[in-house]
Amino acid sequence: MQAVLCHQFGPPDILRYERLDTTVSCPANAVRIEVHTVGVNFADILMVNGEYQRKPPFPFSPGLEAFGIVVESGSAVSRAQVGDRVIAMVDHGAMREELIALERDIVICPPAMDAITAAAFASVYSTADVALQHRAKLQPGEWLMVHGAGSGVGLAAVEVGKALGATIIATAGSEEKCALARSRGADYTVNYSTGPLRDQVLEWTHGKGVNVVFDPVGGDLFKETLRCIAWEGRLIVIGFAAGERQKIPANILLVKNATAIGFAWTSYRRTQPKIVYDSLEQLFQAWAAGQLQPTISHTLPLQEASQAMTLLQQRKVRGKIVLTTDKM
Repeated sequence: MQAVLCHQFGPPDILRYERLDTTVSCPANAVRIEVHTVGVNFADILMVNGEYQRKPPFPFSPGLEAFGIVVESGSAVSRAQVGDRVIAMVDHGAMREELIALERDIVICPPAMDAITAAAFASVYSTADVALQHRAKLQPGEWLMVHGAGSGVGLAAVEVGKALGATIIATAGSEEKCALARSRGADYTVNYSTGPLRDQVLEWTHGKGVNVVFDPVGGDLFKETLRCIAWEGRLIVIGFAAGERQKIPANILLVKNATAIGFAWTSYRRTQPKIVYDSLEQLFQAWAAGQLQPTISHTLPLQEASQAMTLLQQRKVRGKIVLTTDKM
């Protein structure tokens, strides 16, 4: 089989597309998947660059999620069988034509969901859903501010938040991305590249501020957000796309009785997978009902994984980017 391999940490262009031996046996608690499509995430860039919290041994394939067909099922597996269409959510290794995934790391794909959508769905929508419902306890009628709303996870948070009954303020770095967020349900948008957002947010919220902030960006935007969060507001730290791991001034949390909440979706997938399974079951139903609509910015062949990551790094992706294999 062919695979995208990382032999040393560095920028995306260090990745190589190589042939690998396919004789690795399938464990009893795992399935072998013929990969058709792979979702690309910002975490892949961090992993290849050596900045991710988990550092696989070299050589490794990046990639956290894939869609494909089960071609072998381990003797202890009960949730999938040969021929099933599945979505795999893994710690790494999805960028290859064949993937071995633990049973805990797969879900059955809805019959009507196509291969491109399937590869772009699980991680961003479940991240948004578990963060907003399980961690932040977002309630109908509350104000939700979503940063990085032109990204895959940002757009998912806009859609999930709207479905939960929140009023959405979406922020993004261009007018094009703001328009995209509005098309997905955002009530208000702010282009943070043109200036501060505090005064505008306080005007919309009648001086009260926002109840929940979904922040995959961090940096200066995070610092400004603290100035327009509501009393007893909840700020969910999803990631640091801006590159800065910000420090939180505790005095602001104290004065506003606010809460800063850390959220790592992969930790839930590994330690409490039922939360992720239940989340995806609800999300699949919402997708089938037309409430969720993944935005696919680019589709590229697997061998162009480095180009895909470069596009994502350069902020040229709207929503998600998906890689396709020759098996599709």
